[in-house]
Amino acid sequence: MTNLKKRISNSNHRLAWHIQPPTGLLNDPNGFSYFNHEWHLFYQYYPYGPVHGLKSWYHVTSKDLIHWESHGIALYPDTPYDSQGVYSGSALPLNDRNLLIMYTGNVRDQAGHRQSYQNYALMSAKGTITKERHNPIIQRPDNVTEHFRDPQLIQTEHGYYALLGAQRRRDLSGQINVFKSTNLHHWENLGFLNFTDIRMGYMIECPNLIQVDGQPLLIFCPQGLSQKDLAYDNNYPNTYLIGNHADLDQANFDAVGHQLTLLDEGFDCYATQVLKTPDGRALAITWVGLPDMHYPTDKEGWSNCLSMVKELHIKNGKLYQMPLVALSQLRQNHQHHVKTMMANTSQALIGSNSYELQLTISADQQGQLKLMTNQEGKLGLTLKFDTKSGQLTVQRQCFTQTSTEQRTVSLTSNKTLKLRIFVDHSLVEIFVNNGERVFTQRVFVAPEQTLIKLVSTQQLTYNSDYWDLQSTVK
Repeated sequence: MTNLKKRISNSNHRLAWHIQPPTGLLNDPNGFSYFNHEWHLFYQYYPYGPVHGLKSWYHVTSKDLIHWESHGIALYPDTPYDSQGVYSGSALPLNDRNLLIMYTGNVRDQAGHRQSYQNYALMSAKGTITKERHNPIIQRPDNVTEHFRDPQLIQTEHGYYALLGAQRRRDLSGQINVFKSTNLHHWENLGFLNFTDIRMGYMIECPNLIQVDGQPLLIFCPQGLSQKDLAYDNNYPNTYLIGNHADLDQANFDAVGHQLTLLDEGFDCYATQVLKTPDGRALAITWVGLPDMHYPTDKEGWSNCLSMVKELHIKNGKLYQMPLVALSQLRQNHQHHVKTMMANTSQALIGSNSYELQLTISADQQGQLKLMTNQEGKLGLTLKFDTKSGQLTVQRQCFTQTSTEQRTVSLTSNKTLKLRIFVDHSLVEIFVNNGERVFTQRVFVAPEQTLIKLVSTQQLTYNSDYWDLQSTVK
């Protein structure tokens, strides 16, 4: 472990203000909650290398959702009902003294056959965690295969509910299984959530339901979803549906008039978890990674990170995701520019490895914004924009070959383009038009590639603000 930590400490790709594993592998965010006057977050963790080994839960807390304090491993795979891994789940404050954790325990028999168990653990205000001695607390229904996991625990005025990702045995299709309890001890199976006529592939992972500005929002990850039903480029999509009404007692989510949509247009986004705050805000945080993917930091002994915490809003039937206002406390060294460029020219700004860039491009213009490049034009991340036709393309170099890969979205034509971009060494988060679209991705470049270059193909008018962002790493 000492050699692993030393190798990781020499990495050029470690982050300055995002959650990342101290060693090994990080994946799904879990147990996102507000308890005992602090924000709590856990994540899937395997410390000994960038592989999906025997998973535990790693615990971090924050006073402001920007600065995070690590508390180490909180849940270990140490009982008969989670012996092959503490898998994903959620958390619900019961009072000022106890945080109830509900998670999936992974178990395999000697032949390698999987069993999934839904378990409780209780965390005290002092941070002591005790697993429920009567685990498991929800039995897998007969009409569901062993793929039954990722509980979201919800409390309403009607009682407690648990949403679980599931695979229906009859046709091996992805489902969301709804359960209800009045006392958190006895759970009733209400059946599969009725929310779409589309076949949701062969498995749904990480279902999350939350009220956003008075409307229900369902976020989930359908594995094996047909490209005919939703165009996506990543191996597994993270999607959402806006609803008109949700009635969990009837296992019904009315999404008539709304379309299944990608939560994020970028290259690396999965397993988003949401939280309704005590003051009524809707927050989300995402694993910046994908199942079955390998990243350049694997050879350094670590992999993946979490996104910034985002605030969610629904306006005119569209989901908007925005950075937290509190993130502005990291700003320093402000630069402001208002300029007009001639056709076929470029302007460069020497940035840092950690910054925020706000850029407004006028309507009816074309060009490119090159991030994390150098004077020789080495590829980092390139944004190709056309505000006349309404198109934005984000391009990066493939990790395993010399070719490039890209993601393209259509925007409203002949409209001003507003970009808010956050770079943290090997992580780039792009918010388009006040969060109407979001691109999240890892980008791995040499440390000297800090140049920001704007390239015009015609006369180009723009307005920009740049800040370096301070590190929160202790």
